[in-house]
Amino acid sequence: MQICLYGASSNELDAVYLDSAYDLGRMLAQRGHSLVYGGGAQGVMGAAARGVHDGGGKITGVAPRFLNVDGILYDRCDELIFTDTMAERKGIMAGRAEAFIMAPGGVGTFEEFFEILTLKQLGRHNRPIVIYNVNGYYAPMQQMLEHAVHERFVREPCLQIYRLASEPAAVLDYLETYDASAIDVRHLKNI
Repeated sequence: MQICLYGASSNELDAVYLDSAYDLGRMLAQRGHSLVYGGGAQGVMGAAARGVHDGGGKITGVAPRFLNVDGILYDRCDELIFTDTMAERKGIMAGRAEAFIMAPGGVGTFEEFFEILTLKQLGRHNRPIVIYNVNGYYAPMQQMLEHAVHERFVREPCLQIYRLASEPAAVLDYLETYDASAIDVRHLKNI
């Protein structure tokens, strides 16, 4: 399975985030999956890519040309695709993905996740989405989404179209056992 991972590009993070991303990447490769991601060499993105590489997996990086400067992009990608814009980058990553993981990240990661979640809610895809909730990082975001349901801005079934998982094995187990026929996204379009 080709799995798209979104995550931070900063190295100024607690080691727990980098180590967990590496472990996820390594396990992803050991289970026979490949990675498609933003091509970064640093942060959560780079740690996951190093894990995939060390696990013997295939890596596809997708990056806008303006990021092709020393030290920004991971030099061991099996395939590195250059785009003109960030929007084009996201489109290629999503188009190649059979599943999505949102690892800890910042504004860019949030934006990528919410676009994929919105597209699933609108019935434009029905691929699995997992939030890798390392160290409880995404607990406040989950609370915000639950609050949005409580206030009727979001329908409750929307909380069922993704999964939170805090361990690499749980992330991959969900992706590998996902049953698209068990989730009917058609009724979520009016959210």
